[in-house]
Amino acid sequence: MAVVNRIAEFASDMTEWRQWMHRNPELGFDCHKTAAFVVERLKEFGITDIHTGIATTGVVAIIEGQGDGPTIGLRADMDALPLTEVTGADYTSETPGKMHACGHDGHTTKLLGAARYLAETRNFKGRVALIFQPAEENGGGGNVMVEEGMLETFDISEVYALHNAPGSEAGGFYTNPGAIMASVDDFHVTVQGVGGHGAFPHEAVDPIAAGVAMIQSLQSIVTRNNRPTDDLCLSITGFNAGTATNIIPAEAAFFGTVRAFSEDVRTMVETRFRDLVNGIAEAHGVTASIDYQKSYPATINDPDKASFAVDVAREIVGDDRVDANATREMGSEDFAYMLLKRPGAYLFLGQGDTPYCHHPAFDFNDDIAPIGASFFARLVERAQPV
Repeated sequence: MAVVNRIAEFASDMTEWRQWMHRNPELGFDCHKTAAFVVERLKEFGITDIHTGIATTGVVAIIEGQGDGPTIGLRADMDALPLTEVTGADYTSETPGKMHACGHDGHTTKLLGAARYLAETRNFKGRVALIFQPAEENGGGGNVMVEEGMLETFDISEVYALHNAPGSEAGGFYTNPGAIMASVDDFHVTVQGVGGHGAFPHEAVDPIAAGVAMIQSLQSIVTRNNRPTDDLCLSITGFNAGTATNIIPAEAAFFGTVRAFSEDVRTMVETRFRDLVNGIAEAHGVTASIDYQKSYPATINDPDKASFAVDVAREIVGDDRVDANATREMGSEDFAYMLLKRPGAYLFLGQGDTPYCHHPAFDFNDDIAPIGASFFARLVERAQPV
């Protein structure tokens, strides 16, 4: 079996939906137009059990199947990114400085396609909860939906999501039975010294020298404090100090990110980070202010649900186009919060040789939307057969 025949029949409608969303990108929790568009489509499909205003603009819609059974959750994110688009597409963003550079317009389209099919056929037991989520890119909309009690309110027993994968074969799936994406923690450090003349450094307390020493030492967390078999990434992504060649500034600052796959590693990194920064600050006679923010946890698949999802993907595209043991990635995803509360799986769907996500030339490949919609639809039918 490939793409579900009925879904293939309305593939052109899916392209229209996706390109409308691409022209009308919205950021964070401010997905009002997108949510309204989603609700309008759901009503057209005959779906009446629609709940709005979850996590500000999130939408959850329920499709009743044939007979009693559990509720399976399918999630798509809706928000865009603060970038200026350079695709040149005739459906390019109509909002300057905002664009769908991560394919969330395509993710929402895939779930709408599955919704249309499932509402027509209802060839499953129990219920399907269609989860349209805002603020994946920034703000943790998935966590807000969980904290507002979405999983309990709609009695959702398991959850699944898809993400497009630039650079991977179009229409191929990949995932793994454990951690598939990393946690993300961000830090900002301000180093306060005493400014002075560059020709008289002994009369100043140099925050630049202290900051550089901190940055160099922080790399030792990865190489000397972490077990070599545990993946860990610590990146310094900015350093700001100084205004002139002959002035030692009073202040310097640096910032960056930490990515890991276990809570034990996250805790170890933060502890060592604080010890190193504070110790070096004392040694240099400066003070250091640390803002260390823990954000999304690692996205960890349930092994059994991942295996089941892989079987469904193989049914759609064939055995040779599904990688069930893919290398985990250092990116992060707030679907992780749903997987902390319910078993489920997160998979990638290849979209071919295109610019990568978060690039101003990125554009979702409309050809893969029916494949993703078919995956969601068959997932439900196989998980909860009549």
